[in-house]
Parts: sequence; structure tokens; C-alpha cells
Amino acid sequence: MKFIIALLITLLSGVTVYASEAAAVSSDGMGLMAAALATGMSCIGAGVAVAAAASAALGAVSENEKTFGKALIFVALAEGVALYGLLISFQILAKV
Repeated sequence: MKFIIALLITLLSGVTVYASEAAAVSSDGMGLMAAALATGMSCIGAGVAVAAAASAALGAVSENEKTFGKALIFVALAEGVALYGLLISFQILAKV
């Protein structure tokens, strides 16, 4: 966690140093950083959600095969989080 905070401080301080030269460069950099964070964080969240939902779905299907459809829906909903993050990052990149 300390490494991530140090990395973000380093990256953001680099953006502010060059902000006096051209304002467009800093806004482009912040847009790219926002798109990367939107994609990365949503994929991490989706991975955690799919891990929980898929293991529960496998347990439910092993006990009763009729629950396969419901289990598949829960896993797909968890995977949708990553797709929403990807769509948001495309919208951010379209404005950069």
C-alpha cells in the first residue's frame, strides 16, 4: 500500500512540475491517469466479485443442477463491473 501511495505522489508531482509549460499536457496526463485507474480498479473489483460468486455458484450447482441459470447470472453481473469500468475509460479517452 505504501508503494502505491509513493508511486501516485511521484506521478502527480511530475505532472505539476510540467504544468507551467503547457496546460494541455497536464490535462492529457490526468485524463490518461483517470482512464487507467477506472479500468484497473474496476477490474480488481470484478476479480474479487467473480472469485466470490463463482465459488458459491460451483457449490450451489454441485448440490442442485437446477440452480445453474441463477448462478450464471450472478457471475455475469459481477463480470459486468469490469465492462462498466472499461466503458468509462473509453469515454474519458474520447475527451482527451
